Amino acid sequence: MTSIVIREARETDCALILDLIKGLAEYERALSEVKTSEQDLHRALFAEHPKAFALVCSIDDEPVGFALYFYNYSTWTGKFGLFLEDLYVSPTHRGSGAGKALLQYLAKIAVENDCGRFEWNVLDWNEPSIKFYESFGAKPQSEWVGYRLAGDELKNFAES
Repeated sequence: MTSIVIREARETDCALILDLIKGLAEYERALSEVKTSEQDLHRALFAEHPKAFALVCSIDDEPVGFALYFYNYSTWTGKFGLFLEDLYVSPTHRGSGAGKALLQYLAKIAVENDCGRFEWNVLDWNEPSIKFYESFGAKPQSEWVGYRLAGDELKNFAES
């Protein structure tokens, strides 16, 4: 019988998490966009007051996936929310229940912390993930359009 174990990331997991991030980026056709390093992950996840958190998922003692999340705040609900930045399960372990187990673990964290929302984004072409999320009741938020400032545009705007 397959044993899925989810645990909080440890400082020694930064290289593993980086490898999994690269696996996700490759799946999303954006490997060249990964700029983070083990040191960046260590600073973000293991600072005195971390702003991001990670989980590692293993099957039969083999690391197969991760989730990286942080908290946001809703002025409308007056509560914090849990935002899932990344979730990834290696291709050879998809369909094993690892992805659902990671999401359920995160949902429990959200409930335990009285979060009003648990949210994430999915690429519009990623039909397998969309179907998976909708299978347990997640709803797309199509009335909102995400915007981003990054790189030179962010610097230029900040300095203007």
